[in-house]
Amino acid sequence: MQPFTKLVLLFLIPLVLVLLLYPLYPYFLTFFQPEDIAQAELTPTRQFDLKEQDIEGNKLFLPEDLEIKVYAKDLGKVRFLAVHEGFLYASLPQEGKIIKIIDNNSDEKGDEVKVVADQLFYPHGLQFYEGKLYVAVQDGVVVLSELNETGEYTKKEQIIKDIPIGGNHITRTLLIHDSYIYLSVGSSCNLCIDEPKRAVVLRYNLDGSWEKVCAKGLRNSVGMIAVKDQVWATDNGADLLGDNFPPEEINIITCGKDYGWPSCHGRQTEDPDFGEGTCQETELPYITLQAHSAPLGLRVAENFPYEGLFVAYHGSWNRREPTGYKIVRIINYDTEPTVEDFITGWIDGKWGRPVDILFHDGKMFISDDGGGRIYLVKPKS
Repeated sequence: MQPFTKLVLLFLIPLVLVLLLYPLYPYFLTFFQPEDIAQAELTPTRQFDLKEQDIEGNKLFLPEDLEIKVYAKDLGKVRFLAVHEGFLYASLPQEGKIIKIIDNNSDEKGDEVKVVADQLFYPHGLQFYEGKLYVAVQDGVVVLSELNETGEYTKKEQIIKDIPIGGNHITRTLLIHDSYIYLSVGSSCNLCIDEPKRAVVLRYNLDGSWEKVCAKGLRNSVGMIAVKDQVWATDNGADLLGDNFPPEEINIITCGKDYGWPSCHGRQTEDPDFGEGTCQETELPYITLQAHSAPLGLRVAENFPYEGLFVAYHGSWNRREPTGYKIVRIINYDTEPTVEDFITGWIDGKWGRPVDILFHDGKMFISDDGGGRIYLVKPKS
């Protein structure tokens, strides 16, 4: 065998092995999943009667007086949602695009998908403010304005830059509230001592100036909303600390507070490797949810038959028994929270993964990056 041939084989064989074994990576991690390092203290749950509905050959379960349909499909990895002037917008991070979904004949189906902005650096979180579209991209925030005759944004101004890129968590979410921009930046790792602008919520003036670390110790706060005068955010707990630990969280974000990661988990349980004996000084989560559910988007219902705080569970990826893949409702969320399943069924075959929730015109919209769909939920006719 020639030396060059040997060299090629030495390179190709490991590469082929990596490509073949990579899909099994979650199963290897599941096999080595340790016992829970502590018992998770979860927010109370209750059962809620759900009824089966067929949806394009699959089954979902939701309240009997509601119906669910596919509003738009074949969208790819659709993530966060926004509404403006009656139209639904969505981010496609992997494609670098923002799309507008148009229902041309008022039949509650998106007939047309229009790209309003592209060539963005992993766009994710969206919010319209004073007629402009603010987009959280991987390295900061871009403001889109000035529409052309075909409805595309022609002006892109990056007002926030120099946010760390890469690592385990590359999506960014923003919230404009009380004349500030809040920007969530997830950790670069599962557990580590990270760089300063990681595992934080940053705060800025509306023009992107005066950067401040508002809150730290937040491993990956994907969803952020304003509830009354407060900022609420989901947070995804660490992996490989057990099937049921640490709990996922919903936090009330207060500037100056430390929410624990990587030293503390859940309700102030010290991490075996990164704990520093300071957990009593960290902020407690407001709501704690089943570990590995991966809560992402959250919204308070508006003009909808059911009140409450709704949360999209993206679903586990390496838990021995999968969990999540559903929408939950949290009743009495601002007094005595109780969690109940609201829409389930995606977990059977993992045919969908809910990401974000939006309420508009008495209807609920749900994005699903696993199935490439947006669903519409409304009262039965």
